[in-house]
Amino acid sequence: MSILFPKVPKPREWDYRPIYYDKEKEARKDKLARLHRGSFREAHEANTYKRKNSNQRKSKLGFWIALLGLLIIVFYYFL
Repeated sequence: MSILFPKVPKPREWDYRPIYYDKEKEARKDKLARLHRGSFREAHEANTYKRKNSNQRKSKLGFWIALLGLLIIVFYYFL
């Protein structure tokens, strides 16, 4: 029987449950997230960190440019 009628597996069942967008629920979630205690402090610290990081990048870039310039001058005079 298996030669004439091969066993074909059944297709997987699809259990789809639609998720609906609830505007009021999302608004409540956002409001609660904004009312999170210490959120002002966290935002301030995050901004301060970003400023420090960008200043460090600028100083590192200046260091590498100065070092490259110094190496070019040294090689120019010795060669």
